[in-house]
Amino acid sequence: MTAWHYLEGEWLEGNPQIMGPMTHAAWLASTVFDGARAFEGVTPDLDKHCQRIERSAKAMGLKSLFRPEEILELCQDGLAKFPKDAQLYIKPMYWAEGGFVAADPETTRFCLSLYDSPLPEPKGSSVMLSSFRRPNIETAPTDAKAACLYPNSGRALREAQAKGFDNAIMLDALGNVSELSTANVWLVKDGAAHTPAPNGTFLNGITRQRVLALLREAGITVHERSLTYREFQEADEIFQTGNYGKVMPITRIDQRDLQPGPVYRQARELYWSFAHGG
Repeated sequence: MTAWHYLEGEWLEGNPQIMGPMTHAAWLASTVFDGARAFEGVTPDLDKHCQRIERSAKAMGLKSLFRPEEILELCQDGLAKFPKDAQLYIKPMYWAEGGFVAADPETTRFCLSLYDSPLPEPKGSSVMLSSFRRPNIETAPTDAKAACLYPNSGRALREAQAKGFDNAIMLDALGNVSELSTANVWLVKDGAAHTPAPNGTFLNGITRQRVLALLREAGITVHERSLTYREFQEADEIFQTGNYGKVMPITRIDQRDLQPGPVYRQARELYWSFAHGG
């Protein structure tokens, strides 16, 4: 895997060692990051990802060391190190080097990573209901793309995989569907798309927002509302949106098989057209 990282004024290749045993982020979890994509010569919504890392840093109490426009320029510098059609993950990160429990913002550090990461094929995946739930803003920094949120998602993912599923639908504290362990989730019923309304338990994903706008522009009715797991079990279609795979079908929930449906296909086609300037 080819990987390049911008760290403290220079580009480093491979996997540079950037944290020690006394680094706050290594033992007290002050890391925030963002994830964007490069594929087929395009970088859809890269500017929005560069803006969100700044918001995440502030939410975690870290100092923003670069303006979003400067991070975007660094991304362009890094992209030049790869073939134009490379499929990449683009990951800016902030973390604290020092502090006791609370991170010391004056010790904030920054790294930008770009590395080979092929887009998954849209073959479909299976989901089940997780026994783990998403936290809310009073119990975790859910307004940031914070690394400390991911161990809980990892528990849900391991549970699902141990039971023969690819992913898990997670509920919020009130018992409504929040998201998958790794992406935002959608259902389709009678030709209309439905997705959980942002309620402080999950990030309102950049790809999610883009797909929502594209579907509405295309005349598809989209509802953002509270959704129950039962509604997903009875859906005509289910799909997911997220930076890693963009728009992907879900083809099994519990023991019920589904087919990639017309609304999912339109969402994926609309997103690819947007990404390529359409």
